[in-house]
Amino acid sequence: MIALLLPGVYAPQDDTELLAEVLREEAPPAGAQVLDVATGSGALALEAARRGTEVTAVDVSRRAVWTARLNAWLTRLPVRIRRGNLFAPVRGRSFDLILANPPYVPAPDAGRRPRGRSRAWDAGHDGRLLLDRICRDAPALLRPGGVLLIVHSALSGPERTLELLRQAGLKAAVVRRRWIAFGPVLRSREDWLRRRGLLAPADDREELVVIRAERSC
Repeated sequence: MIALLLPGVYAPQDDTELLAEVLREEAPPAGAQVLDVATGSGALALEAARRGTEVTAVDVSRRAVWTARLNAWLTRLPVRIRRGNLFAPVRGRSFDLILANPPYVPAPDAGRRPRGRSRAWDAGHDGRLLLDRICRDAPALLRPGGVLLIVHSALSGPERTLELLRQAGLKAAVVRRRWIAFGPVLRSREDWLRRRGLLAPADDREELVVIRAERSC
C-alpha cells in the first residue's frame, strides 16, 4: 500500500486494509473533499487520492508527516499533508468524507499520555482517548450528505462510538467486522485485558469494526 516507512511510524496493518476496503466500496467521486486524520504512513490518504479526490491528511507525529509526504511524492499523488492534533489544522473547512484510523488500544498506564511510538496505538485506559474527540468534533466538519468512516477494535467500545455519533445527528452503523490474530501490542498486555474483563479466558483473536456515519442532506 505504501512505498516507504520511516522508523517509528505505524505500518499499515489489518485495520488499514479493512478501512481501505470500505473506502473503495464508498467510492467517493472525483473532486470530493477527503480528510484522513491520524494518517500515519499516508496509506489511506493515497488510496483516496487514487480515486481523483482532493485529500488532506493530518498527523501529530513529525515522522508520520514526513513519511506521508515522501509516499505522496514517490507515487506522484497530490495529497495535502499537515502536522497537527486531529482537526486543528483544518479548522473552518468542511469535507465530503472523513477517514479515521486513530490509536484505540486500551493501555494499562493511563496516568500519562502516550509518547514516542506508542502514540500510534495507546489510547488511554478504555481505548477512547481520541475516539471520543473524533466522535465529538468530526460531525461539524461534514458537509450535508458527508460520511465519516472510522475503524477501531471492539475492545474500545463500538457501542459508545455509535451512541455519540447518533447523538450528534448522524446516521451510524457498523458496516464491516473482521477477526484477526493478536498483534504484538495486544499479546504484551493480554493478561491485563483479561483481568479487566475485556478478553474472555478463551479469546485468542481481536475483532475490528468499521463504523460508517452519514450526515443528512
